Amino acid sequence: MAESHSVNFSGPKSFSTKLKSKCKETLFPDDPFKQFRNEKHRAIKALQYFIPFFEWIPNYNLKLLRYDVLAGITITSLAIPQGISYAKLASIPPIIGLYSSFVPPLVYAVFGSSKHLAVGTVAACSLLIADTIGQKVPPKKDPTLYLHLVFTATFFTGIFQTALGFLRLGILVDFLSHSTITGFMGGTAVIICLQQLKSLFGLKHFTTKTDVVSVLHAVFSNRKEWRWESAVIGISFLIFLQFTRYLKNRKPKLFWVSAMAPMVTVVVGCLFAYFAHAEKHGIQIVGDLRKGINPPSIGYLNFKSEYLTVTVKAGIITALIALAEGIAIARSFAIMQNEQIDGNKEMIAFGLMNIVGSFTSCYLTTGPFSKTAVNFNAGCKTAMSNVVMSFCMMLVLLFLAPLFSYTPLVALSAIIMSAMFGLINYEEAILLFKVDKLDFSICMAAFLGVAFISMDIGLMLSVGLALLRSLIYVARPATCKLGKISDSNLYLDTEQYQHAQGFPGILILQLGSPIYFANCNYIRERVLRWIRDEQALSNSKSDVVEHVLLDLSGVSTIDMTGIAAFREILRILEAKSMKMKLINPRIGVMDKMILSKFIDVIGKDSVFLSIEDAIDACRFSLQNEKHQNDLSDISA
Repeated sequence: MAESHSVNFSGPKSFSTKLKSKCKETLFPDDPFKQFRNEKHRAIKALQYFIPFFEWIPNYNLKLLRYDVLAGITITSLAIPQGISYAKLASIPPIIGLYSSFVPPLVYAVFGSSKHLAVGTVAACSLLIADTIGQKVPPKKDPTLYLHLVFTATFFTGIFQTALGFLRLGILVDFLSHSTITGFMGGTAVIICLQQLKSLFGLKHFTTKTDVVSVLHAVFSNRKEWRWESAVIGISFLIFLQFTRYLKNRKPKLFWVSAMAPMVTVVVGCLFAYFAHAEKHGIQIVGDLRKGINPPSIGYLNFKSEYLTVTVKAGIITALIALAEGIAIARSFAIMQNEQIDGNKEMIAFGLMNIVGSFTSCYLTTGPFSKTAVNFNAGCKTAMSNVVMSFCMMLVLLFLAPLFSYTPLVALSAIIMSAMFGLINYEEAILLFKVDKLDFSICMAAFLGVAFISMDIGLMLSVGLALLRSLIYVARPATCKLGKISDSNLYLDTEQYQHAQGFPGILILQLGSPIYFANCNYIRERVLRWIRDEQALSNSKSDVVEHVLLDLSGVSTIDMTGIAAFREILRILEAKSMKMKLINPRIGVMDKMILSKFIDVIGKDSVFLSIEDAIDACRFSLQNEKHQNDLSDISA
């Protein structure tokens, strides 16, 4: 064998070197500091990296501003009705929803890395906050304490998100799989729509629970309170909103019609309620909305031990959901422009805007899909569109806020229901069912759990099922038998490529995952079973397995339990007069095998760089054995 193709048995790296490498791969897989190595002005580059605002603002011009102003005004028209609607969903004063579209967008414009993300409140997290905190302090019983706890939960959301970003632990968000998010959003949309039946029918008595059964029971048990006037107005607004969405889907250039529709609904509703004296006919309105920008709320944060558990719980759960939704949306729109988004920067930006928001009478904000889509379609070029929205919202708060006090609650319910219909992604659920039944089960666990039990339990059920699936994949890793494709040097899975050919007396197996305590017993039993199955297929003594080749090129790491399992496999094979060969163990695996002396036990001559080399050696050995047996027979 040529020296250039020999296996590398060099000494293992030091512990500090391996630790540094592992930490770098875990925390900095994108190698963010590479850009600073050969830079003369490292301080400026570092400032631009950590605060993206300084990266794009030097090249900003009036041409870009023209697009951003148009986009900012457009998303403001959506932010006003959504802010009021989602604040109602969170059981907090409507003005808080408007406050939340003033300060947080300014913070995101400085620290956010996405050009297209529009900051605002979201329905799922609004309802989750109300559900979690409302169990401890009902909003109707003590609205002031409830509001202070919402600010506190928002503060913990920001702290948690910022910590994840600084520690580069975005991997935690990855535990919310696509299937989980699809099911959670769908289930949340269903219960949010059902919650709006209270305003749609003008009910005064309603349940505080969110599950489907409780809500429907509350709706039908209070039939005497139904107001047909409220229902007619609500359905009319809902039909109008759905028609504009249909128009946008048919003719994408008319996206602005759908974007302006919620604002039109609010304005028409306000005029109708004012001139028709809607309250006298059982149609409830928003009520008092005072002028003025955000008052400070840092003094209202409540860290008392009796409420700490519920605020931390609400903060952490909503933080993960908001991150998963916001980062996924930012990446989706960045991909459309062939751009990249730094997830850790986004975490820090979301965290800082929620921390600052909790100090300035705002509740949880992230990057909602509807507003971001409108921002993108309106032609935004930079995060300046968020600044424009913030400025417009400031003008609304200073001069126009009281005008929206006549907004009918049924109009807000129609806006919420119209937005929620888009979150029930049944096409994705059907695709999951066709492609992966287990993924579909994870999706349905979230959907049914949220809809029929509660939001947090539904989320935990789905995440738990997803983790269980991951553990099954870890504990039962894939192994396969390899065969050679004729007229090539390719060795592929014989189950997938049935024309792949094996070699008499040689069994080639491929192990495709890390080997450690959770799966080493399975791997040992699976290897031995492969050997038994191969022996059962043998038609003659010449086909009896004498060499077992283990391809370790897909094994990234191994622990001592895994090495012990290899020792046991080696002993069993030797007892059966078989030989074991290792092929291309990777550096992490090789280091541990050298340190544990396993290489000395199996022998360096049993470790090969490629399958081809190992087969050549095995065939040479088989030919020698056959030749020696023939000589023995002749001499006998």
